[in-house]
Amino acid sequence: MKRLVVGITAHVDSGKTTLSEALLYRTGEIRKLGRVDHQTAFLDTHPMERDRGITIFAHQACIACENAEYTLLDTPGHVDFSAETERTMQVLDYAILVISGTDGVQSHTETLWKLLERYQVPVFLFVNKMDLAGADKAAVLEQLQSRLSDRCVDFSADGTDAFYEQVALLEEPFMDTYLEQGKIPPALLAKGIARRKLIPCYFGAALKLEGVDAFLEGLHRYTLEQPCPAQFGARVFKIAADEKGNRLSYLKITGGRLRVRDSIAYTASNGRDMQEKVSQIRVYAGAKFEAKEAAPAGTVCAVTGLSRTFIGQGLGSAGDGMAPVLEPVLRYGVQLPEGVHPTDALKQLAQLEEEDPALHVVWNDHAGQIQMQLMGEVQLEVLQRLIADRFGMQVQFDAGQITYKETIAEPVEGVGHYEPLCHYAEVHLLLEPLPQGSGLQFGVNCREDDLERNWQRLVLTHLEEKTHLGVLTGSPITDMRITLCAGKAHVKHTEGGDFRQATYRAVRNGLRKAKSILLEPWYEFLLELPTENVGRAMTDLQQMGAEFQPPETEGDRSVLQGSAPVAKLRGYASEVTGYTHGVGRLVCSPKGYAPCQNPEEVIAAVGYDCDSDLENSADSIFCAHGAGFAVKWNEVEQHMHLPSCLHQLEEPDEPAAPVRVSRAAYGGSLAEDKELMAIFERTYGKIDRNPRQALCTPKEEDTAAAYHGKPDPAYDGEEYLLVDGYNIIFAWDELKTIAQNNLDSARGQLMHMLSNYCGYRKCKLILVFDAYKVKGYHGETEQYHNITVVYTKEAETADSYIEKATLDLSKKHKVRVATSDGMEQLIILGNGALRITAAEFRQEVLQIEAAIREYAAQMKQGKKTITEKHSS
Repeated sequence: MKRLVVGITAHVDSGKTTLSEALLYRTGEIRKLGRVDHQTAFLDTHPMERDRGITIFAHQACIACENAEYTLLDTPGHVDFSAETERTMQVLDYAILVISGTDGVQSHTETLWKLLERYQVPVFLFVNKMDLAGADKAAVLEQLQSRLSDRCVDFSADGTDAFYEQVALLEEPFMDTYLEQGKIPPALLAKGIARRKLIPCYFGAALKLEGVDAFLEGLHRYTLEQPCPAQFGARVFKIAADEKGNRLSYLKITGGRLRVRDSIAYTASNGRDMQEKVSQIRVYAGAKFEAKEAAPAGTVCAVTGLSRTFIGQGLGSAGDGMAPVLEPVLRYGVQLPEGVHPTDALKQLAQLEEEDPALHVVWNDHAGQIQMQLMGEVQLEVLQRLIADRFGMQVQFDAGQITYKETIAEPVEGVGHYEPLCHYAEVHLLLEPLPQGSGLQFGVNCREDDLERNWQRLVLTHLEEKTHLGVLTGSPITDMRITLCAGKAHVKHTEGGDFRQATYRAVRNGLRKAKSILLEPWYEFLLELPTENVGRAMTDLQQMGAEFQPPETEGDRSVLQGSAPVAKLRGYASEVTGYTHGVGRLVCSPKGYAPCQNPEEVIAAVGYDCDSDLENSADSIFCAHGAGFAVKWNEVEQHMHLPSCLHQLEEPDEPAAPVRVSRAAYGGSLAEDKELMAIFERTYGKIDRNPRQALCTPKEEDTAAAYHGKPDPAYDGEEYLLVDGYNIIFAWDELKTIAQNNLDSARGQLMHMLSNYCGYRKCKLILVFDAYKVKGYHGETEQYHNITVVYTKEAETADSYIEKATLDLSKKHKVRVATSDGMEQLIILGNGALRITAAEFRQEVLQIEAAIREYAAQMKQGKKTITEKHSS
């Protein structure tokens, strides 16, 4: 049986719920056709919906058609409740977008269209109210093609030559099939619709059941069943509570089958791992539900027993949903009734935030009140009544404020360091501006040699878990990419919370140094009013700084469309009602954020002091003489332990000239090795040998000689270099890529590179490969040109081999070990050898390869001979 989830969405007053009623009636699911204006609609189950005549919450019903079952999800049409509509879109297989034949494409219609495009939902269009005066089929179809998509095709002409010709022009497969067969079969049309290459349009009047049967037939003929994996998966799209207070998680089953008493493992929003059993499965039809023992893939159901799920969460094999686009632009303070403590109210209002995450219920210390974010006045009134019905609190709201955001104008580096006694973490972040509407994006451009993967993941978690505030008004930041470009942990003292502190401070540090831009929300508007009032309206809009098109006039009515700041349009609807004597109408929908037109005025009015916001500090904590001390944000770079990421980005792409590999090559910095040495001595006791005696600073003229085989003047014996083979292979990207296909090839390539390196560096190089898991293997040593290759014996790791070798060799020789294993580096240092990370060793190899190419080029040109090279 074909099972599909179909959502019905529209601009308010387009007849969306009426079409839902008609579909339920024509398929026999309801016996009497309900009406919104009579408060008898089957899917308007909440008393507030019936009183207002609008859909506020998404509701579910099922219809059967031949060998198919469709779950209808009726979504809100009013812009104030569009966040509920967007959440529902993430579980749809198909969508029905209803257009009013008399109003045509409204601004909110275009918003819904963009959302359906974002979530890649195939769409059927139903143009309603075609029985009313002023409904022009040709004009509406032209508007659909110009404002929504040129792929909109009138399916009432299905089967005619004109229909096939129009469809054939949309895509090559359609054209090829039409030229071969003279028509396009339904199966191919269905595939085109599923890929959004074709948008079928139907016309009718749902209230009179006109065109409904043809639409049902088309919906059945041109939809395809979605493939579902055998493994259980589900996505949460709604959280609610029934009349008894039971918590309901509304799911779409995306794979496998869900049964009552099945145990589901998931992670709550606070990061806590949960394991809970499903106690009940409900399939709703309007206000009623039927309890099921099991739900197959493609089913939409509500389950009880899951206490910490959240909207957008993927369960089982299903991934989490995308972050929503629509969000409230108004913030209201909650005025509690006398005798109600804010702490108790917060706990109750948090339940509403679970059901509608866009509310963002928070306690504002500066204002001393609970604040909530809302889309508009209608949602505010509904919320007041909902709080009274659910919790018995008669709350009031203040006049409300605009929700601003902040971004930056150019890239900047943020540094966070957190080092009180016995703690350590340093984080470097690159903050880069993105185009408007991009939101926040997080990434990593940091090698695991420099910062282990588990710490990198922890930094990303801390970036994503917090609402980071800007420094102009304390508003959330947006339109920015934040990339972890460097970081440092301590072998002994670093804990997870240290990176949280360092990450938060790094973000704030970057914002403090950046040129910040204040953003304000904008509305798209449609202003319909008598032609005689157009002049007044255009003057008002120009004073608002609005952008709008020339008025469209028909008879004594005119329409103005455009966009303007929310701060200026807010409250303008009542003005329109006044000067048009109740005839004018202003409809607004969210457009997004743009640079604020009066930032100085807004910043002064908010009065935010970023330096006094101790919960969002840009300063860092360093340690000296056994105690931590604070460093101001503008002085952190003078104390930080890692080099600047911006400086690295500005370096030229061409390879640098060969230089003496001295202190930096042996562990990054003296400070780092002193730190490791201190850890080693605290753990294993004082060691007599000084592993740094080889690091006496050479004279300038000795720099080139060090590359040509002359021993370091601080050492008498030969220099040895031990290389942990597999560690290097999986640390160097080019070798790691080769190893994914053929590990032998990666080994061979590394041996070739090290042979060239050894010939130029004139050291004794031992390359060690792990063979400890090979049962019965007794180890093997072979000579590859000028390097020694060791394969360890069974039960002997490369680490243990290198540890013993360094202990023995370092008594008479200078010994270096190339590895990215932190523990191995610590043991190496204690044995008197010098450490070099995989990243530093790679840089050294690349520099020497560049030097080899340079000498080869000089010899080819006759400027230098091999004899001269070795005698220089």
